[in-house]
Amino acid sequence: MPNYRFGKHPAKHDYRTLKFKTYATDLAAPPTAFNVLNNVYQKLGVTDPTTLFPMDGNDTLGDCTIAGLAHATTVYDGLLSKKKIMPKPSVVALYEKLTGGPDTGLAELDVLKFWSNNKVYGSDILAFVSIDPKNHTHVQQAINLFGGVYIGFNVQANAIPDFDARKPWTPGKLTNDGHCVYAVAYDASGVTVLTWGNTQQGTWAWWAECVDEVYAIVPQQAQQAGFATGFNVQQLEADLKVVQGEPAAARTAKA
Repeated sequence: MPNYRFGKHPAKHDYRTLKFKTYATDLAAPPTAFNVLNNVYQKLGVTDPTTLFPMDGNDTLGDCTIAGLAHATTVYDGLLSKKKIMPKPSVVALYEKLTGGPDTGLAELDVLKFWSNNKVYGSDILAFVSIDPKNHTHVQQAINLFGGVYIGFNVQANAIPDFDARKPWTPGKLTNDGHCVYAVAYDASGVTVLTWGNTQQGTWAWWAECVDEVYAIVPQQAQQAGFATGFNVQQLEADLKVVQGEPAAARTAKA
């Protein structure tokens, strides 16, 4: 039986973090169901999530925030017909770089700030924007537009047994743990996320009870005409310049 670790710190907040809702005023309504992995599988000729999205050390280390980042890069590259899977040593090395060495876990906001200023396994991003977890329309629009959302949740007691049994996550007594996953699909019943070397479903009731952080990661390709129709990338870029213009000692990384 494999081991599973968590590792997400409690949600951090920064008033300078840009909001998805600011740039989504002209987005079309999302479809009732969507799974970005269907597009990734078609482009790569691979249909096994355990191959594309490995454990990344999250069985022995609390590096879920970096594993989630790695899964996001695989999805982005896959949508561009590139099969790139961040190796476990690279995931662990980045985790230890950001923790300073000890296995302490990380805050999602700190990981995203780092990624917004640095390439990770050849992948750099334009920005990240926060989403209100209660706004399912925005969550669904972001999954459609950008290939997924980077989420954090307070772990329910049945998380590991249900994962092992391949049962959807449902609400339960909360533990003192936090976990980071990358959500790639949704339908009327809930969402599908990537974690622990596989996919995992979660009901919308679980989402309402447990999820406390949601971020859309905006790739550099969003600057291309026609990529993010209805999402105001020009305003986002202008706002990023304002944030970046703050004194270095006081500012947040890009959004």
